[in-house]
Parts: sequence; C-alpha cells; structure tokens
Amino acid sequence: MPSRTAFQSKTIVTDLVLPSETNPINNLFGGELLARMDRAASISARRHSRRIVVTASVNHVAFNRSIPLGSVVMIEAKVSRAFTSSMEVYMDVWIEDRESGECVKANEAIYTFVAVDETGRPVKVPDLIPETELEKERFDAALRRKQLSLVLAGKMKPADATELKALFE
Repeated sequence: MPSRTAFQSKTIVTDLVLPSETNPINNLFGGELLARMDRAASISARRHSRRIVVTASVNHVAFNRSIPLGSVVMIEAKVSRAFTSSMEVYMDVWIEDRESGECVKANEAIYTFVAVDETGRPVKVPDLIPETELEKERFDAALRRKQLSLVLAGKMKPADATELKALFE
C-alpha cells in the first residue's frame, strides 16, 4: 500500500452561516460548527485511506473567535498522521471577510477517524508523508497526543509513552 501525503487528503468545505444556524446573539452554534468539521474531516480521512471511515474521537476543539451570521466559513482539513487503522485529522477554520476577501483564522480542531471495511472492522491505512514544516510539526505532535490519550485511558503505561517522556528529559 503506497504512502500518501497530507496534501492528497486536503479538503476545503466552504459554506455560509444562515439564520437558522445561529444562537440568540447571531453567531454560529458551536454544535453546527462541530458537525461541519466532522464532515470535512471525514472526507479528508476517506481521501487518505480510500475506505469507509468512522469518527473515533474529537480530540481538541478551540473556539477562538465567534463566527457571525452571514459569514463565509472555510474548513480546511488534512490528515496529520496515520497509524495502523486510525488517522488524526487537523482542521483550521477560517472566516472570509465580505469586503476584502481576507481570511482570518477563527478556530481549529483535531479529530480521529478509523478506516473500516463493509462489516465495520478496522483496516490498515497508508502511511502519511508530511512535506511542509507545519505538516511535520503536526505529524510529530500527533504521536504525543496519541500516547497521552492512551495513557489517560489506561491503555498504555506512562513508562511506555516514549514521546511524552522525551518532552521532560
């Protein structure tokens, strides 16, 4: 199975914030953004694995900036690291200014997906080759995040979390 680059999984979902998707102060509901990010990330994971994918976890979401009614929102998703059957997908959320067209980063998130066969059993996915400096940073950090998650879930002994230990040595 040939390796793939992060660029090959790149997915950009662009949409408009409508009145029915906003809270009483006319900002996009957080849950609506989470659903949009889930769809973008699932497309990215599917592009990488060329398999059916299911959401395994929402690892991190940062709502740094509210997204007002009428905004054009772009979610850029890329696989940041592939493991045996799982893939971490990193997303940046941008708001496009109506007048200037300038894009401002509003939020970011990290989701994990698992590739499965038609019966729902996990299947192997291609390795990921990071190319840019940002992709390399996210690739390296993904292993630390995975080890931390496994330690917190009691599925890995802290002494075996080599990437985490390296942070403190």
